[in-house]
Amino acid sequence: MKRPKVHNSGQARLFTNRYLEMLTKGHPLVIWGMYIPLIGYLLYRVVVMYEISRGKVSVIFLGGMVFWTFFEYMAHRFLFHLHSERRFWQRIGYIMHGNHHEFPKDKTRLFMPPVPSLLLSTTIFGVCYLVLGTYALAFFPGFLLGYLLYASMHYAIHAWEPPFRFMQPLWRNHHLHHYRNEELGFGVSSTVWDRIFGTMFDLRKEKEDPQKKKAILFDKKEKETT
Repeated sequence: MKRPKVHNSGQARLFTNRYLEMLTKGHPLVIWGMYIPLIGYLLYRVVVMYEISRGKVSVIFLGGMVFWTFFEYMAHRFLFHLHSERRFWQRIGYIMHGNHHEFPKDKTRLFMPPVPSLLLSTTIFGVCYLVLGTYALAFFPGFLLGYLLYASMHYAIHAWEPPFRFMQPLWRNHHLHHYRNEELGFGVSSTVWDRIFGTMFDLRKEKEDPQKKKAILFDKKEKETT
């Protein structure tokens, strides 16, 4: 499906109903505020109440963070960029992700909004618990933290230059995904899975286009007032 042209300002109207429209927006601090206490509670519960060793919890927690990077890649590639001739699925794809490509400067939709986020995270936790049992209380917090870091990284990529040289490939990979080829560069928090599955841009050959890059970054005034 061909994406609409990029708009340098404004945001997509996803629903005519204003209450549904409100549910499509969120602020990063709200999402962090929702999940950090939950992460702390689940880790406390698994260590103190279920008496699983801190070492084992740490390994499982890190496993959840690593698994997030794979989940992120697969969701971005096969769900957010779903190809379908049916208008229903095109509509779903646009609501989930297509609007971000059309309005990349819309800061209110870089994090998944609170209500959809809670519904999805509850479902994912249920699946984790069915598969892992009590260990889900250590795995799921790692998965959640992976999501928070991913969403924050996504925000940063659209807001600032990379703070460290080693992070430049992440920034460029995502910039190129927006304006060069949407079928490459699906990793945001990591390029590992792009490299494994052959969807990484050849950053040695790809030249950055300053004008197109500017079109997907927040304006300087916006960043200063955020």
